[in-house]
Amino acid sequence: MIRLYFDEDAMRTSLLHALNARQIDVVSALDSKMVACPDAEHLAYATRQQRVLFTFNRGDFARLHQSYLANGQHHSGIIVSDQLETGVILRRLLKLLNVRSSAEMQDRLEFLSNWR
Repeated sequence: MIRLYFDEDAMRTSLLHALNARQIDVVSALDSKMVACPDAEHLAYATRQQRVLFTFNRGDFARLHQSYLANGQHHSGIIVSDQLETGVILRRLLKLLNVRSSAEMQDRLEFLSNWR
């Protein structure tokens, strides 16, 4: 089962509550005392915690993903979403979580827009 970490850009309370209500293991940057940390620290933290990072910050995390791969580093996975209505994000995220395993997410960059 995929465990999620929401960076501070994606800490939408309604989405976090909806995931918790569905028994999805999710923590936020606020829960983890990571607010105001650089993006690289968010990814490193999520990786140490074996959590897939969820963010709305496409550009920075796509670059971090490429940097990790180029340097032979590994991460637990990154999911990037556009800032859409909570219900739309929830439906797409649940589809992804039902198909992908945590092992399949290793070193993977997923765009939630592909999960319509």
